Formats: sequence, structure tokens, C-alpha cells
Amino acid sequence: MFQLWNNMYRKFPLINKEATNYLLSNETYLDKKEITMKLLAFAASNSRQSINKQLVTHAADVLRSLSPDIQVEVIDLNDYEAPLFSIDRETELGIPAVAQAFYDKITGADALLISFAEHNGSFTAAYKNAFDWASRIEQKVYQGKPAVYLATSPGPGGAGSVLNAAVGSAPYFAADVKASLSVPSFFDNFDGDSQRLTHEGLAKDLKAAVSALL
Repeated sequence: MFQLWNNMYRKFPLINKEATNYLLSNETYLDKKEITMKLLAFAASNSRQSINKQLVTHAADVLRSLSPDIQVEVIDLNDYEAPLFSIDRETELGIPAVAQAFYDKITGADALLISFAEHNGSFTAAYKNAFDWASRIEQKVYQGKPAVYLATSPGPGGAGSVLNAAVGSAPYFAADVKASLSVPSFFDNFDGDSQRLTHEGLAKDLKAAVSALL
């Protein structure tokens, strides 16, 4: 495009010089691709070695490989750690800034990719606390965003219990879940060095799941 405009400038010198010079000096602007989607991805865990964060990051990479114009942001729940939610604390402190920031991240996204860790068959305390605070801003925490829900665990259950709970409750909190996938036996099916699924069937299933956001 830069070359095309340059040729036009030489052929038609009466084109507004100020506008032309601006455009010619901004080749990067001319060639910039349009962002088709802003994807927010996170693991519902605060573990520094979270296998769900590894999975959700890999899933985001798979989606970006299918559509390179997607803008991906992977956030860490540790950056949104608030005091343990209670009505008394809300009355005393109001909504913590980190809770508002977490909610605002969701607001700014076009789509969501979340991988749920399972603690004793349910959500982690870190995720539940962030979610509870966000729900005090707006009960429909996920604001109608299309989403893909994932889960994994070291064992054969693949955190299926928490994934089922998340999918089942999604309509109450305005998450439009397009697909979900449980990955069992994480360390048998995911290579930590290459950060990718090694099980052919699961890799195919993951690609199909994230494709639901396109």
C-alpha cells in the first residue's frame, strides 16, 4: 500500500501535500492489520506452576495460529488478589481496585478462554474470591461474552467436576459457553518443554473447541 500511495503522489502532485506526507511517513500504519478479536485468557488458579495456566496459554496460541489477527492477553489471578470477600468487608472497604480491574478486563474483551483448576471437587479459593467480588459489581460477571471453558488435572478425572459446575452455572453469570474440554492426566498428555499437547486426539479436540470462538 505504501508503494501504491507513493506512485499516486508522483503521478498526481496536486494531492494534498500535508496528508500525503503524513501517510508516507507512516508506512507501519498503512500496513497494520486489523485486530479481529480481543481474547482474554486466564487460569482459575493462583498457583505459580499452574498446569491450567499452561493449558490455557497453549489453547490461546492454538487459536491465534488459526486466526493471527486475534489479540491475546493472558492474565494471572495473582495480580487480582483481593481480601476474602464478605458483606462486612464490602461495607467497610467498598469494591477493591483489583476487583474492578478484573471486571474491567472482562469488559474490554471480545471473547474469553478460561481453564479451571479443581480443589476438592470445586473452584479454587482464588478464583471464587475474584469472581465473588466481580459479581458485586455486576451479577452477570461475564457480560454475554462468548467463552470456551477448559480444565485439567494430574489425574484421570481431568477436573471434570469443576468444569461441569462452571458450564452449568455459566448462563446465570452471562457466559456464552461455545465449547468445553477436559484434559485428563495432564503430565501424560502435555509436554512441558514445548508447551503443547502431545496426545493427538486431545490436540484435535482442543483445536475444535477454540475454533468455536471464530
